[in-house]
Amino acid sequence: MLVAMAAIVLWAGGYAVLCAAKPFAPCRRCRGLGKIERFGKPRMCPRCHGRRLRLRIGRRAHNAWRRTHQAGTR
Repeated sequence: MLVAMAAIVLWAGGYAVLCAAKPFAPCRRCRGLGKIERFGKPRMCPRCHGRRLRLRIGRRAHNAWRRTHQAGTR
């Protein structure tokens, strides 16, 4: 039990460092290419709009927490 808890804490800490160092990751739908093939034609990715990157879930949560904190302390 203690080993599992330590592993979870270690994983969460590593993910937090990753979100701070590299907040963007390749788009899951186009795999970072910016284009997908639909009906035999290359088109701009509808998820990332051709930007090739997406904001990580942890960074999105951090940004939401920071906005809420700043709005509450004004």
